[in-house]
Amino acid sequence: MVILPVYQRLAELWTTMQCRQLTDYEKMEMDQCLKLNAKLCWDMAYLENISLMASLTADIDWQHEICQEIESLQLGQNKKPGS
Repeated sequence: MVILPVYQRLAELWTTMQCRQLTDYEKMEMDQCLKLNAKLCWDMAYLENISLMASLTADIDWQHEICQEIESLQLGQNKKPGS
């Protein structure tokens, strides 16, 4: 399992927040991390949904392409889903 740097930074910020208030810059960083997390979650949901469509239509080649995109996303390789 690959832990993306964004998740490492989010964990650092959360840990810091348990001891003290975050600075304005740290709050901005946390907001950016959370925004990226939401995008990654939406991208993964999209890929999982079209993977289901590929499965239901028995389009094995398409499903393999989608699985490669899912793996790339999980590894933190920036590739827009569906491209």
